[in-house]
Amino acid sequence: MIFVTLGSQKFQFDRLLEKIDNLIVSGSITEEVFAQIGYSDYLPKHYAYQKFMDETEFKKKMKEADFVITHGGTGAIINAVKAHKIVIAVPRKAEYGEHVDDHQREIIREFGEQNYIQPCMEVDDLGEALLQAGQKTFSEYHSNTDRFISDIDDYLQSEIINKNDSRSSRL
Repeated sequence: MIFVTLGSQKFQFDRLLEKIDNLIVSGSITEEVFAQIGYSDYLPKHYAYQKFMDETEFKKKMKEADFVITHGGTGAIINAVKAHKIVIAVPRKAEYGEHVDDHQREIIREFGEQNYIQPCMEVDDLGEALLQAGQKTFSEYHSNTDRFISDIDDYLQSEIINKNDSRSSRL
């Protein structure tokens, strides 16, 4: 199953949803597709969708999916790679009113360079991106959250020691 997730920000991504419909009609996509379409105006004609999903529904669809097609939101990408899914990420573009700027291109490029996802910089290249992603072995994503928390803890501990040292030297 292909799970399409477009996040919950107040931006449409109609171009991507319509492209998926076209790929289904042409026979390029034969798998079941389900989409969480958010604030998009385009309503899919050849696959199931919901505007928004609660956390339980979302996790269920993510678990069922083999592929995840998503926008270039960091959270969406990280959630999918942490779930060990094949991820194809397509950036929203400001010129189409899909976001305020084109920062998602950089996010996708970085995740692609790390070999965590299959970047698809242009909606029209989605069919090829799906083929490439299905033939590729991706790197396993390892969160650095624990290291980040440890670094903050080390810093705070050193600050406490420094404050205690300076108090002792004044006495």
